[in-house]
Amino acid sequence: MPSVSQTAPGAVTPGVEARRAAMALSGAATSGELQTALAAAGLAADAEDLRAPETGLVMARGRIGGDGRAFNVGEATVTRAAVRLPSGETGFAYHLGRDRPKARLAAILDAHWQRADRRAAVEAALATIAARRARDATAAARKTAATRVTFFTLARGED
Repeated sequence: MPSVSQTAPGAVTPGVEARRAAMALSGAATSGELQTALAAAGLAADAEDLRAPETGLVMARGRIGGDGRAFNVGEATVTRAAVRLPSGETGFAYHLGRDRPKARLAAILDAHWQRADRRAAVEAALATIAARRARDATAAARKTAATRVTFFTLARGED
């Protein structure tokens, strides 16, 4: 008899990937952008706190060259929140920093995203955040390109 799940172990379903993308945009947004996104989508910010926003530390790990032996880089401040909408959806958020209202708003957006009838509105509101991130990335790439130095060597012919 086949198992209930037909996906391979470790495989990510398209719905999970879309939710990850939405949560990543929420994590990269400012509190103001999240408030604007909720208002633009016409969504209520009322939700029950399952886990009130709280701040703590996580250990960041790294590898030299991406494949070396793992080592502790240091600690990073992280804020997390979990909320439940009156309709029953549960939203979660984790982000770097100490902005508790931001974590709560991101969790509320995550909960609203889970409802199929609200998903399009949430994604449209998050599109403005994605556009701002793209503009910031383009500006950073231009700034980096402006400082690029090209080195070359001339052979002296004495060899």
